[in-house]
Amino acid sequence: MSTERTGPERPRSDWERRKRLAEVFGDALPDTTSDEREDGGAAAGEAASDRWLREQVPPHHGS
Repeated sequence: MSTERTGPERPRSDWERRKRLAEVFGDALPDTTSDEREDGGAAAGEAASDRWLREQVPPHHGS
């Protein structure tokens, strides 16, 4: 395995960098994060603290 470079590497544009990352890692990341989206999973009348507590239960404890 050679670490020798053939010449100076030119800076990549933003779209080239995103294309390369998508090729390597796939398009696994969503365009928005959960805090940017509307909260659609809360039951009617459920307090935020109750929802948080329910989300923290490990899978092996059941629901």
